Amino acid sequence: MSKKGVQIVFVSGLSGSGRSTAMAALEDLSFYCVDNLPAQLIDQFLHLCEQATPPVEKIALAVDTREPHFLAEVPAVLSRLRGRVGAVELIHLDCANEVLLTRYRETRRVHPAAPSGTVEEGIETERRLLVKLAELADHRIDTSNLNVHELKADVVRRIVGGARSTVVNLVSFGFRYPTPQTVELLFDVRFLPNPYFEQKLRPHSGLDAAVAEYALDNERGTAFMEHLESLLCFLMPLYDAEGKAYLTIGIGCTGGRHRSVAVANALARQLRSAGREVNVEHRDVEKSQ
Repeated sequence: MSKKGVQIVFVSGLSGSGRSTAMAALEDLSFYCVDNLPAQLIDQFLHLCEQATPPVEKIALAVDTREPHFLAEVPAVLSRLRGRVGAVELIHLDCANEVLLTRYRETRRVHPAAPSGTVEEGIETERRLLVKLAELADHRIDTSNLNVHELKADVVRRIVGGARSTVVNLVSFGFRYPTPQTVELLFDVRFLPNPYFEQKLRPHSGLDAAVAEYALDNERGTAFMEHLESLLCFLMPLYDAEGKAYLTIGIGCTGGRHRSVAVANALARQLRSAGREVNVEHRDVEKSQ
């Protein structure tokens, strides 16, 4: 593989230091993630990624200590890849022994580096095996005092330079049908003027400009949209900082055809104008006439 647009991130670290969490953070960044791939197969795997349609250009490889003879070859692979592809980075996760011991006591798992010995022995064995990779790391993260959210945020910041913005999913619906179970914020907009009672507007939906104008271009609609925008301007950066991948917002009216659709579309425009990625679903728009 020689394409300059390719980005490869290796993740190494002590068992229990958060390797799975780091890989999950990279997966959220659309990296193709593979765990414990033998070093001898990495070149073949990267070739397959290059030949895919479209080519896979963001790849994360977790380095495991369960096979020491595979691990010993990783430094040579790193050296060979650097300069041949766009970017090759190594993240190494460290953690204090006492914290690792506590984590193993809580999970009651056997340490992979000492299946028939003590956790303490396993930790020391891994430290010896990972000395070379730790020295080669572009990013060394001590996870002793980090929770999973903080570790994810740290990995994202180091790889893309900032926190991944929370994606907003907007769902318009009607209260006469079951309320969506996945919504995390729900707004009832049945206080807005109802186009259903206007004979000319009733056959249309909130996707129609005249319907949206009737529902929103009034004192209540204008004030509500202003307050809603202000609330989300406050909340969204907090969700970003928390590392929340998605936020689902439900907008409900009586039938899910007029007012909720108009509000969801207006809110989507506001959020997109602020640079936010937004998905919109009008669940019940075709159900009620």
